[in-house]
Amino acid sequence: MSRAARLLDLLQLLRQHRRPVNGAVLAAELGISLRSLYRDIATLQGQGAEISGEAGIGYVLRPGFLLPPLMFQEEEIEALALGLRWVAQQGDEVLADASRVALAKLAGVLPVGARSALEESSLVVPPADQAAVDLLPALRRAIRAGRCLVLRYRDEQGRETERRVWPFGLVYFDQVRLLAAWCELRGDFRHFRADRIAGLTETGERYPQRRQALLQKWQEIECKGPF
Repeated sequence: MSRAARLLDLLQLLRQHRRPVNGAVLAAELGISLRSLYRDIATLQGQGAEISGEAGIGYVLRPGFLLPPLMFQEEEIEALALGLRWVAQQGDEVLADASRVALAKLAGVLPVGARSALEESSLVVPPADQAAVDLLPALRRAIRAGRCLVLRYRDEQGRETERRVWPFGLVYFDQVRLLAAWCELRGDFRHFRADRIAGLTETGERYPQRRQALLQKWQEIECKGPF
């Protein structure tokens, strides 16, 4: 492996960790000596990478440092193309437009060979076979902001109830989109099919827990079951 490739691997490895990682751990994962790791970190710092830490304590890459897209391997390019094309077909109108713009931006910064691999990828995503849900952008906004929503929700029998919820996640199944939220009425996690939400009110109020904490707790409990 060339040193340039090793430096990119080190950056990728650092990006996977939010907390400082011991140098010995990094060196072991890269298959290099600790001395080589210290040299590589110094090189990256000299090239502008904001890596904080020191020997014996650990290293962390500060958020905001962007890696050049030139390092993408062919399989990575295909994965990006497949994911963006899936969103273009399966997402709501806002996300679909965003994915097409992102795909065009990606193609615009890749070198010629990699751009051809992106544009000529034979991985195809069929059109969505599902009812359009116009409320998805509003649900995503509330999730990002950690804001309470009041939903008018219909069950399988068409009976409508009003729920005040703390939305923290959207689950994308092939046929339906499911809102994961804490329901104040039930005092527990509940799932709401997006196509059964008859309407919603954006309260503008932040709910009292962190969105990420709710998501983590939900994953620990609910994802052991049907998810």
